[in-house]
Amino acid sequence: MLIRDETLIHENISSQGEIGFSEVVSALQYRWLLIAASSIIFGIMAVAASYLISPSFTARTSFFPPQQQQGGVSSALASLGALAGAAGAAGGLRNIGDQYLALVQSMTVADQMIDRFDLMKVYDEKLRVDAQFGLARNTRVNLGKKDSLISLEVDDHDPKRAADLANAYVEELRALTARLALTEAQQRRVFFEGQLSKARDQLTQAQSALQGSGVTASAIKAEPRATADGFAKLKADATAAAVRLQVLQRSLATDSYEVQQQSATVAALQAELAKLGRADAAGDQTGYIGAYREFKYREALFDLLARQYEAAKIDESRDGGQLQLVDVAKIPERKSKPKRSLFALTGLGIGFFLACLWIIRTLLAGRSSLARRGAG
Repeated sequence: MLIRDETLIHENISSQGEIGFSEVVSALQYRWLLIAASSIIFGIMAVAASYLISPSFTARTSFFPPQQQQGGVSSALASLGALAGAAGAAGGLRNIGDQYLALVQSMTVADQMIDRFDLMKVYDEKLRVDAQFGLARNTRVNLGKKDSLISLEVDDHDPKRAADLANAYVEELRALTARLALTEAQQRRVFFEGQLSKARDQLTQAQSALQGSGVTASAIKAEPRATADGFAKLKADATAAAVRLQVLQRSLATDSYEVQQQSATVAALQAELAKLGRADAAGDQTGYIGAYREFKYREALFDLLARQYEAAKIDESRDGGQLQLVDVAKIPERKSKPKRSLFALTGLGIGFFLACLWIIRTLLAGRSSLARRGAG
């Protein structure tokens, strides 16, 4: 056998004393049986090694993030009045999908998941940060570029826990976004919620001051009613216009048309208020009439804010205050890892490579040996 190999090597050595590509191919073809056997043996060994790895299961869920409805927002702001402009000006356009992608991978959500499923024990980690890294390695989140659909996949050795983890991500994300104002409608709802709370306290104080003036309930409905109602509505409109002017001044130049127009509106309302104040200067503004006017003003302002707050809540529920769940994660029936076909192909490739390398080295060693003999 060795004699035949040396004869083959003699025949394949070129006249320049170097081994060419065709010579290597000839040597590989001659040892094809060795290459095939090596590939099969390594493939079998790789498949056998895959049985030593614990199987993993992948659960998948998908959902749509809240969508910005620009047309509906613009019309809603136009119908809400002056204070609606104040809230709407603060909310800019954002990429909601990217925001929710970041929230899913946030430390806040990760900590909730670790505590909820005791993942430090599951991953056999002593430090919370290591458990966070383990959860991140087993979680994949993708945002569709065309449909904006967010898909979330979780790997785990327990198929039921994998499904529970995927569904828990959605629950924790909903709980987190309930505390945040991400969409334009949510921002308006939070804004009016704060304003409404202040107006409620001020209305309570005004009501207490009116009751302390010593006037009965029947007297409240007497003569000052028409004048006080008009004064209160005018004062509420002036307050709303002043708030909108402040918001416009923060976002637009002082000499812009919108700011100049709103400034003129505020000036006109304040002038009318001053005119009414001078007309009633001789009256008792510190007693019943003053307390009644303050009460009606606070009542009108509270009613205005309450209507806008309810409208913002309706917009929030309509245009995306909630996640739109598409697929609920179910318990996977088949394992996702390890893929034995991939192990087999890898083993075949390694066996093929090692066999070819051994044959080429043998060929080179034979050439060197012949060259030394020829020189001797």
